Amino acid sequence: MNSTRLRLFCCVIVSAFLYLVGSPEPTQAEEKRFNVLFIAVDDMNNDLGCYGNSQVHSPNIDRLAKTGTCFDRAYCQFPLCSPSRTSIMTGLRPDTTTVYDLKKHFRKVLPNVVTLPQAFEKQGYFTARVGKIYHYGNPGQIGTNGLDDDASWQTRVNPSGRDKREESLIINHTPKRGLGSSLSFLAAEGTDEEQTDGMVATEAIRLMEENKDKPFFIAAGFYRPHCPYVAPKKYFDMYPMQKVPRWKNDFPEVKTAPELAFASNKPWPWLGANSQQLQEAQQAYWATISFVDAQVGRLLDALDRLELRDNTVIVFWSDHGYHFGDHGLVMKQSLFERSARVPLIVVAPGQKEKGTHSGRTVELVDLYPTLTDLCGVTSPERLHGESLVPLLDNPMADWNKPAITQTKRNQNRMGYSLRNERYRLVTWGEGENQLYDYENDPDEKNNLANSPEHAQLMEQLMAELKPHMK
Repeated sequence: MNSTRLRLFCCVIVSAFLYLVGSPEPTQAEEKRFNVLFIAVDDMNNDLGCYGNSQVHSPNIDRLAKTGTCFDRAYCQFPLCSPSRTSIMTGLRPDTTTVYDLKKHFRKVLPNVVTLPQAFEKQGYFTARVGKIYHYGNPGQIGTNGLDDDASWQTRVNPSGRDKREESLIINHTPKRGLGSSLSFLAAEGTDEEQTDGMVATEAIRLMEENKDKPFFIAAGFYRPHCPYVAPKKYFDMYPMQKVPRWKNDFPEVKTAPELAFASNKPWPWLGANSQQLQEAQQAYWATISFVDAQVGRLLDALDRLELRDNTVIVFWSDHGYHFGDHGLVMKQSLFERSARVPLIVVAPGQKEKGTHSGRTVELVDLYPTLTDLCGVTSPERLHGESLVPLLDNPMADWNKPAITQTKRNQNRMGYSLRNERYRLVTWGEGENQLYDYENDPDEKNNLANSPEHAQLMEQLMAELKPHMK
């Protein structure tokens, strides 16, 4: 038999065999080749319609929540940009990464760690970032790679818009502070698309269009509502000043909580701003939330237009929360609820329950195992979080894991917080503790740490927290 006939004979035999036994079943990974759209916002607290704030206009984030699961008790691991984002992207807590500031890169400590997008790339995904996912200075390093991780991405895009070019126009109510940590704002002229965040949406949409026929992990990192609070003027017009709340300098809780609890603001209160200046900054902060919301809407519309919605996992998250007047504080780096709590929405194709709220206590460190679980991607061993998939199918499923948040004071004072569904314990060491009962005291006015009636609870929660303390 010549070679041509031999090849033909073999083809016939193989075809007959496949016909008889059927095609092989697809593997789990092949069945779950979902895309991931990973949407990050910077310094956004829970002032959103889907979290019960009726003053803030957030229709697009709200409609996202109606298609998935909105986590009502989600918490960051460290209320500062770089430590928090490092934990999310490595799946490891801050005491393992040892990133506690805005300068240290996790690769100096963990050179071989497999980040979340790297795990997807190893499975054949296209991975790309637009804007801020890992830390870089906002607004100082807009347009650069900042403290990014080159190994995490096949493509990186660093937009820089009109907000960056017009920084000289910004009003700063805390002039001794740089723009990246100030109560400063600008009601800008021009269109959404001219702003850096508008460009983030435009570029992320372009990447989805170019890669719609292959599995992708595309991260869109928005810069707002981080200060300076810059957005087109039309978003400021949504919040007439007479409807923006104005705080009084009256905080009796400082008498019972340790001084370290308020030390994120120096001077206290409100970094030296007065109540009118704080009110103006609050208006601007809400305007930037609505501006970012509109850009999220553009991403969701693009998914629908490209017919990708049914095959894409969408995650919306903020790196930490944000104070705006409560406890005499603004911004982050405290262990109170407004600083540690974050908005978190997960939408997964085929999830049994949609448009639900879960009251279970979850953490941003849970995102790594959740996404690899949903997409059938192999994840590294010893991740510190747990997959949230059971809560997507049943938001009230059994779940006993608390949330651990920490922050640093000075050079060597680390504060740790344990939050469960009712209580928060905070310890700064040396007997400086806080205990809050959110069922009876949602505003954290009454520190129960020294209450004899709560001594047993304090002991129980402290024993639960100690294994998480370095």
